[in-house]
Order: sequence, then structure tokens, then C-alpha cells
Amino acid sequence: MEETGGTSAYGASLAGGGFNFKKFIRQPQTIVRLLSWIFAIVVFACITTEGYINPSHSAEAKCIFNQTDSACQYAVSIGVIAFLACVGFLVLDVYLPFMSNAQERKYAVMADLGFSGAWTFLWFVCFCLLASQWGRTHDVSGIPEDAARATVAFSFFSIATWGILTYFALGRFRRGVNDVTIPTYTEPQDQHTPYPPTYAPTSYNPTTYTPTTYTAYPSSVADVHQQTPFTPNLQPQGDVGYQPPSY
Repeated sequence: MEETGGTSAYGASLAGGGFNFKKFIRQPQTIVRLLSWIFAIVVFACITTEGYINPSHSAEAKCIFNQTDSACQYAVSIGVIAFLACVGFLVLDVYLPFMSNAQERKYAVMADLGFSGAWTFLWFVCFCLLASQWGRTHDVSGIPEDAARATVAFSFFSIATWGILTYFALGRFRRGVNDVTIPTYTEPQDQHTPYPPTYAPTSYNPTTYTPTTYTAYPSSVADVHQQTPFTPNLQPQGDVGYQPPSY
């Protein structure tokens, strides 16, 4: 069933929220499903009670739709299955809020979506078949025309109701994908941190570095600490006037 507010998953309140019968009955989806249930009853009841007659030339009962038994059998089959499906999905709508598993809710909504879409198409085929066969029926003597027209009309109405149910199921499925989120772990913040917060200055004005210049040492002043250049020690050459004796 539809939920217009509060926490929900796939169109129903979370498990443990309880069940409100009055709210459930007033839901658009519930109303349309009950109408589909009634329309299905009208279709197969009209055929099973007045859908077969005995022609004057045959003792066997024939379908009132151009004596095509397959048309009556198809309409009865679609109507009976639709009747049972409406009861089943009504029970499922009641049980859906008590499902605690989101995956089970997803499968239930997908089943509703698939079945409603399929039966919208099958009711369309049923309407086309019955309308076509009724248009080909020329001898209407002894045929309950009101029952035949009611069968065709409510087959058409069933197309609309099951189409609306398909739309509702699709909306619940889309909302369910957005509503169901995987919870993530968030580490709690420590209120009493042992370290003071780091001070961040609001503005920073950089200073330009200026290198220090020094005065050159005067070259005219003699360096008292300067060593004399190296001079080799010459060996004494002795007496230069010495002459070796000659003999």
C-alpha cells in the first residue's frame, strides 16, 4: 500500500509500525484492486451463467460469441485467474508492512509489477477477441445480448484497472530503490582531544630577505701577520780566494 509520509520501504511503512485498516481501504491501490476483483467476477460470471446457449440446429451448447468456444474459455480463464490474483495481492498488501526484510518486499513488489503488466496485456487480448467475435455474430435470436455486452465492456474496464495497478507497482518499486539505503558506520568524534587545536593564522605577509653587505678590508695597511716569502738556505761556499796547491 502507498505511504505518503514517514519512513517507508517499497511503499509500506517499516516493520513494527502496525496496520491501519481504514487507511488501507482508502489507499488508491486498494480501491483499484477491488475494482479489478469485481470486474473479473462480472466477466467470468456472465459467461459461465449465460455465455452458452443451445442452437436450434444442434443439441450441444455453444458460446454466444459467434459460437466460438475458445473465446468463452479464454475469457473465463483470464477472469478466474484475475479474481484469485486480486485476492492474493490484497493479502500481500496487508502483510507487506510486517515484512522486516527489504529484499522480501522487493520480490513482492516485483511480483505485483510483473503480474499486473502481464494481465493488462491479456485483458487487452481478451477484449479484442470478444469484441471481434461479437461483431461477427449475426444470429442473435435467443442470445442474452446484455450479458454479452457486459462481458465485452468489463473486459475493457479491466484493461484500465490493471494498467493503473501496473503504474502503482512501478512507482513503489522505484521509490523502494531510493528509500532502502545501506547504513554506513561513522566514527564518533572525540569531544576531549588531548592536543590543542592547531592555530591557523588568518593572514600571512611574507618578508623580503635582504643580504648583509660588508666593507672591503683596506689593502694599503700592512698585514703584520703576513709571513715573509720562503727563501732557501744557501750553503756556505767557503773561501773564494783558496787556490789548490800546485806541485
